[in-house]
Parts: sequence; C-alpha cells; structure tokens
Amino acid sequence: MDKILVHGGSKLSGSVTISGSKNSALPILAATLLTREECVIHRVPDLSDIHYMLQILASLGAEVERASGTVTVRADAVKTVAPYEIVRKMRASVCVLGPLLGREKEATVSLPGGCVIGDRPIDLHLKGFEALGAQHRIDAGNVKVFASELRGGTMNLRGKLGPTVLGTDNVMMAAVLAEGTTVIESAAAEPEVVDLANFLIAMGAKIEGAGTRRIIIEGVKELHGAEHSVIPDRIEAGTFLVAGAIAGTEVTLRRVNPEHVVAVTDKLVEAGYRIESQRDRMTIHGNGDPKALQLMTEPFPGFPTDMQAQFCALLSRTSGNSTITETIFPQRFMHVSELKRMGANIQLEGATAIIAGVERLSGAPVMASDLRASAALVLAGLQAEGVTEINRVYHIDRGYELIDEKLNALGAHIERVKA
Repeated sequence: MDKILVHGGSKLSGSVTISGSKNSALPILAATLLTREECVIHRVPDLSDIHYMLQILASLGAEVERASGTVTVRADAVKTVAPYEIVRKMRASVCVLGPLLGREKEATVSLPGGCVIGDRPIDLHLKGFEALGAQHRIDAGNVKVFASELRGGTMNLRGKLGPTVLGTDNVMMAAVLAEGTTVIESAAAEPEVVDLANFLIAMGAKIEGAGTRRIIIEGVKELHGAEHSVIPDRIEAGTFLVAGAIAGTEVTLRRVNPEHVVAVTDKLVEAGYRIESQRDRMTIHGNGDPKALQLMTEPFPGFPTDMQAQFCALLSRTSGNSTITETIFPQRFMHVSELKRMGANIQLEGATAIIAGVERLSGAPVMASDLRASAALVLAGLQAEGVTEINRVYHIDRGYELIDEKLNALGAHIERVKA
C-alpha cells in the first residue's frame, strides 16, 4: 500500500491541466449500457473508481476498450446482475441500476456498504423508479428493481439534505426509454448531471431542463451509439486553486470551465486572492495576508461539499476566525482530527467547524479517511514545516489523476513510497 510524503515549504508556479470529471464519467460510462451500439467516451480520467466501473461493465457483458483517456464500449447483450465483489468497492456503481432497468426492465445490484438507509441512502433512487412503474425488493444485501413496462411519471427527488445527484442520474437514465413523459422535480442541477444529459441527447434521448430543478424527459423506443468528451473536473480544479492559494505565486489551470467553480472562486476572491479567468483557463495569484471566511456547503450552484475539506486546510493558517457549516453531509469532518495533529486549531460544534488560524502547521503522520479528506491533507502538507506522511492514499487515487505528479510539476516536493 502506498503512502505520500509531502515536504512542506515549496512554492508553486506554472500551469496544470485539469482531468476529465470523475463524477461525470462514471454515470456516462453506465449510460453506455442503454444501447447495443458502440459508444466512444473521451477524457476519461485514469482513476481507481473508473477502473471499477469498467470492470462492472465488462462483468455485465459489455466489450470495453481503453486507450489514452478514451474508452470504447459496446454492450450488444447485457446481464442484469452486478457482482458484489466489484460493486462493494465503489458506491457510484449503483448508477448501473437506471440503464439496466431502462433497457432490460430489471436490474440487481449489490449495495455498497453504508449506502442503504445510512448517511448516503438510495431511497430517492427507488422512489424515482417507482414513479416510472417499477417495483423493488432488498434481499441479502442486494437491491432488485423490476417492471413489466416503464411509463413516464412525475417525482420529487429532494431529500432532507437536498437533491440527489446520483439519484437524478439514475432516474434520468431509466426514463429515457420509458413510454411517455417523465418530470423530475427538485432535480440536481450539477454540471455533471448536465454532462450526462448531453451524452444521452447525443444517443437520441429527448431531455429538457438539465441544469435546472425541473427536468422533462420524453421517452424514446431506443438509443444509438454516440461519441462524447467528459467535462473538466470542477473539484480537481477547485483543489488546485486552493493549492495555488496556499503555496502558489502564480498557478494557471488549463482545460477548466470557470462557470463550474464560481462558488469556489467567489470565496477565494472574498479572502483576498486575485483570480483571472478566460474561456478555458484560470490563474490564481498568491496573497500573503488572506482574510477569514464564513461559508456553508449547498447544492450546486452553492459551495460544494466536495471542497469543504480543502478549505479547512486553507483556513487553518488564515489569520482570524473562520467557520464552515456542512449542510450536505453533516458528519463529513473526519479530516479535522488529522489537521489538528498537524497543529490546526479547529473546533466542531455540530455541523460547523470553527477554525482559528494558526501561524504554523507541522508535518506529522496522518491518515486519509476519504477522497476529499486526503486532498486536504496534501494541501495542509504543502504549507507545513517538515514532512507530512499521508497513509491510505488509495482514497486519493479514487478521484485525483496523478495529483502528486501534477503538484511536483508546479514545484512541490512530494514522494510516493511503499508503506
């Protein structure tokens, strides 16, 4: 198992190219199951979560080829049961339910741990399928959805913590082959949902309203193959913007969509950083005296929960008192205890982190608890004195393509070693 050693104190400058979005690529790859024809997907990032999705597609009977960021899938005939051995490794694998239900009128997926009625349930997915005429049952850790036919329906996909992104994706993929009109109220409006909708439209689907809270789908009898390029990863872009804020003199992001990271750049500008944006690139300039912030995570276009941990790292050395309130996943603060090991002064009051900026952080052995927490620890290590040893870096490989190599190209000193 690898670990990452971050040697603090290096200044970052230069440019970095942002990879394709993981959270777009996963449902788009699942959507290739909706047609017997060949689909070609470009800018697919090289990540462990992507590897698992490709394994799932192959286990379902699809022919999968991958070369230099391009994945070609032909699902001429498909099975309807996704195996536990692969599904258990990645929660997003539940997004094969929608396309299999749409195409074959049934699907069985082993539920990943912690996903049933827990912090990240799939009850809204099932509610949406039921509105299309499907039934479901959960047995021995598997969920099976099935229907004699699918008919358009109206559903509201807002949960107690906001709209569901994967649920919107899943229902949209099932509804494109349902008879009649489907209306998704309180739909997720994230750019990744829009990207999936654009791919489905390229396959022949009829979808209006993606990117708003109301999506209307007119069912079609069948879809055809299509070619598509995945949008840039806005969370990777946000992470590198924070890296530039923490340790940069002048860092430029290439192949980025500035509109997708407005909530992040607005907060960085509020803190005193200067950011220049063009059509597909952004530059952040260092600032020796940033201001404290008060922010709250919200569904898009609000501040993304997936950037909360990175801002904890940034604000840990920003003078003054900052607060971050987490409204999407209120318990998503496992990185706080690790940042405190490095000298951060952070107190938790319910779903709010109160951060008193300190003058220095010191390198320490720390443990990555999840994907975004691991990124936060790398960012903290960039500004710490000494060496930060990050264990369980398989988390970071789920969602960041070559993050250590990209940061080193900007001037960081990061080593990846065998634990």
